[in-house]
Amino acid sequence: MRIIPMLTAVVVTASLYMVVIQRDELMAFARGEDAPDAAQSETAAAEGQDAAQAEDTRVGVVALQSKARTIGNAVILRGQTQAIRQVEVRAETTSTVISEPLRKGAHVEQGDVLCQLDPGTRDAALQEAQARLKEAQINLTAASKLSEGGYASETRLAASEAAERTAIAAVAAAEKEMERLTIKAPFAGLLESDTAELGSLLQPGSLCGTVIQLDTIKLVGYVPEAEVNKVELGATAGAELSTGQTVQGKVTFLSRSADPTTRTFEVEITVPNQDLSIRDGQTADIAISSAGSLAHKLPQSALTLNNEGQLGVRVVGSDSTVVFYPVQLLRDEADGVWLGGLPETADVIVVGQDFVTEGVAVAATYRETEQ
Repeated sequence: MRIIPMLTAVVVTASLYMVVIQRDELMAFARGEDAPDAAQSETAAAEGQDAAQAEDTRVGVVALQSKARTIGNAVILRGQTQAIRQVEVRAETTSTVISEPLRKGAHVEQGDVLCQLDPGTRDAALQEAQARLKEAQINLTAASKLSEGGYASETRLAASEAAERTAIAAVAAAEKEMERLTIKAPFAGLLESDTAELGSLLQPGSLCGTVIQLDTIKLVGYVPEAEVNKVELGATAGAELSTGQTVQGKVTFLSRSADPTTRTFEVEITVPNQDLSIRDGQTADIAISSAGSLAHKLPQSALTLNNEGQLGVRVVGSDSTVVFYPVQLLRDEADGVWLGGLPETADVIVVGQDFVTEGVAVAATYRETEQ
């Protein structure tokens, strides 16, 4: 009675061996094929194990399938607004102010009187100079007639001519001194300061008032030497002021000489300001348009450094190994950065790029770039 259970166990064990251990030979026998020999089975198993091990050595990363797009390669600057003209109007003679002051903010036209000074004895000095000129002219006329008749020497005639010229100069100087008593606006604009107060003593160089012209305004910034060749005269430029106001104008000046300290070049953009809404000295974020170029928009987190300290990104190459590309930062926006220096299409590693180096095999999971 005990022989039957033992035989049953042997049969079951043999069946399991054939199904599990000798499965390939059993399937080949069922199909009528020659069973593979043991060496072939071992080779296939080894190859499968090597492939599995090779797959296990690849580093898992996430890559972004990015395609280059054409962007306006604007030059971004930080600058400020400046009045197109600003002049401190000063006295050229000594006297007291006899006119009521004009208050700052007042609009003045070219030629308007800003400060009127007390003439003092200048009018009398002018009249005296005019009288001497008249006397000199009479003497010269008489000397000329006498010289023609032979009754006056050439010396007397020359002295009379010199006296007349001296008198003419004296009159001109007296008239100029009278003109200096009236200090006028050199151009139309706004008073940035009150004019000199009534009764103030002004001397040569004393300030009468400051006139500022704002109907046209300048945006002034400084271009780094690496980007100065991107800026051209006449290029369109825009700016956002500290108040949030946006303005647009043209590049009207680009310095040919760099600042010796900062190695930057001054640039000026002229902007119309007929409503005088733009003030002098406001901070401005300036963007100057230049020729477009191909660039990739990528998350800022994709940027990394190689062993030499170069800024760039790591890309999945055609053989699934890592390739490092140095890049140029063209524009920085809130949702990403625009980079140059990459191929037209690139599988940029955006997760795990800091854990791999160039030449390392990777197993990448891909996602499309966000447009």
